[in-house]
Amino acid sequence: MQPQLLFYRKAVPLSSTAHRDITIAENRDFSFASSVNSVPLMAAEFRVAAADSVIVFAGSGDAIVPAVILGVQDKQNNYVNADGSWNGRYIPAFLRRYPFVFSNAPDGKNFTLCIDEEAESINREGDGTRLFTDAGERTEYLEERLKFVQDYQAQDARTKLFCQSLAKHDLLEPMQANFTLANGEPGRLSGFSVISREKLRALPADIAQEMLANDALELAFIHLQSTNNLRTLLEKAAATPSG
Repeated sequence: MQPQLLFYRKAVPLSSTAHRDITIAENRDFSFASSVNSVPLMAAEFRVAAADSVIVFAGSGDAIVPAVILGVQDKQNNYVNADGSWNGRYIPAFLRRYPFVFSNAPDGKNFTLCIDEEAESINREGDGTRLFTDAGERTEYLEERLKFVQDYQAQDARTKLFCQSLAKHDLLEPMQANFTLANGEPGRLSGFSVISREKLRALPADIAQEMLANDALELAFIHLQSTNNLRTLLEKAAATPSG
């Protein structure tokens, strides 16, 4: 999984001048994510995502991020149907914020709202909802989308603290799962990490208490519970034609 811009093709700063006449069609078409097999997940999403998805961890060291597995093969998303509709219970916020995204300034404190100009939902024919009025003011729709992206960004700090805690206490171990593809060929899912149950049980009481107080322990348990959904994911994959 590559960070941040998995399926964004041309993310540029949103401008009331350059984008005054564009509209966005809210058709709930997730075809843009059909070739990504995982996306980042914020800590605040764990509880709802765990309903039918597998939560894992990608990266290493200071670059560890929670992620939700969407497919067991590279460039395949088993939660997106052929018509672009979503077949899971929960749609990750990383996908719901599309085609918007924040870009970070060099100081790491300021952010610029960007939009993927090549998103299929964008047009200049008036099919959808406008982002700006004729006078160049933000529409209510754009204000709502801006708040959504701001809330998403605000969750980043809590998520990073959780991942730092896992790395600090060496709680992660490599994940690997074997499965059979729809054509009968064997496959293997790897490249992710999960929390070690044994290491979690062996935590000193003071550290466990600290993780309980900052919700890290709850998040760890939710993550472990979500791994039970691996069988559901493998069944989705087995039912998906290859190629």
